Amino acid sequence: MQLVKTEKQKNAVKDFLMIVPFLILILIFSYYPLYGWVYAFFDYKPPFPLSWEKFVGFKWFISMVENPVKVKRLVQVLTNTFAMSGLSLFFSWFPMIFAVFLNEIKSVRFKKFVQTVTTLPNFISWVLVYSIAFSVFNSTGAANSILMRLGITNEPILFLQSSEHIWFKQWLWLTWKNAGWAAIMYIAAITGIDEELMEAAKIDGASRMQCIWHITIPSILPTYFVLVMMSLANFLSNGMEQYFVFANSFNKTKIEVLDLYVYNLAMGSGGYSLSTAISILKSFVSIMLLWATNWASKKIRGESLI
Repeated sequence: MQLVKTEKQKNAVKDFLMIVPFLILILIFSYYPLYGWVYAFFDYKPPFPLSWEKFVGFKWFISMVENPVKVKRLVQVLTNTFAMSGLSLFFSWFPMIFAVFLNEIKSVRFKKFVQTVTTLPNFISWVLVYSIAFSVFNSTGAANSILMRLGITNEPILFLQSSEHIWFKQWLWLTWKNAGWAAIMYIAAITGIDEELMEAAKIDGASRMQCIWHITIPSILPTYFVLVMMSLANFLSNGMEQYFVFANSFNKTKIEVLDLYVYNLAMGSGGYSLSTAISILKSFVSIMLLWATNWASKKIRGESLI
C-alpha cells in the first residue's frame, strides 16, 4: 500500500514538473505585465521614471466620465465593441455547421483541400488581409473595374471608405479569416462520435440529414456551448489589429472598438495613464463576465468552466 502511494506521489510530481514551464510563461506574459496597472494612478509622461511622477489616485478613472464629449465617445466605442462582439456571438454557430458539412464530404482529397484552403487565412496577418482587400475593393480595384465594365455602376463604389454596414463587413472579413481554424475544434469533436451509433441509425433507415440533425449536432453541442461561454467571457476583447488596419477618416467613428480606442489614447494623444485606467476597468468587467458565464454553465450544463 505504501509503495502504491509513493508511486502515485512520484507520478504527481512528474506531471507537475511537466506543466512548470507553461506556468512560468503564464506568470511572465500574463501576470507580470499587471504591474503596469500602477500607471493608472500616476500622471505619467514618458520618458521619465514613474518615481518622478505625481500620484493622482483615481483622477483618470473619474476623467472618463467628467464631461459629455468624453462620455459620448466612450458610449460610441462601447456600441462598436458590443456590435462587433454581438455579431460574432450571434453567428458563432457558423464554424460548427461548416465543420458538420465538411465532415460529410466523401472525397478525402477534396475534404483536405477545402480544410486547408479555409484554414490558411488564419495564419495571414491582418496587414496582408487589408492589402488583399485594398487590391480588390478600393476605388480602382478589381471589383469596381469589373462592375464598371459590366455597366452595373457608373462610378466606383467606396467599399472600404464607407461606414455603411461597417460592422457586418468587418464580421465577414473576420469569418473569412477564422472560420476554417474555428471549425477544427468541431471536427475533432465529430471524430469522437461513436461510429456504431451512426451505423445503427443508418440500419434503421435514417437519412444523412437525419443523422446530422439527431446524432452529429447533439454530440458536438457541448463543445459549442463551452466555446460560446468562453466568447462571452471575452466579450469586450475584440483585439485591435483588424480594426486598426481597416480604419480610415470615413469609418473611424463606427469601427473604433475598445481595444483600438485604448491604443489610440496611448499612442495618438499620449494618454498613457487614461488608457491604462480603461484597460483595468475592461479587465474587471471581463472577470465579472467570466464569473457570470461560469455560473450560467453550472446552472445550464451542471459543469463548471473553471
